Amino acid sequence: MEMTVFWVAAAVIVLVLDLWAIASIWRTTRTQATKLGWTVLILVLPVIGVAIWGIAGPRGIAEPPSSDEHSKG
Repeated sequence: MEMTVFWVAAAVIVLVLDLWAIASIWRTTRTQATKLGWTVLILVLPVIGVAIWGIAGPRGIAEPPSSDEHSKG
């Protein structure tokens, strides 16, 4: 019984993490092909795919500031 609860909880965590990653992927400014590639990787390999995306995918600020005045701290 306890092992069943563990595996169900692990599956729910992986599912939520995968859904969050896919939503993050589709909010980026990357090409549709890139977004589709990452999505397929995560759907085919849920744990390994999201780990690869976490290392190689996100890149911080999508677009630099539009003017020098805007970027002053």
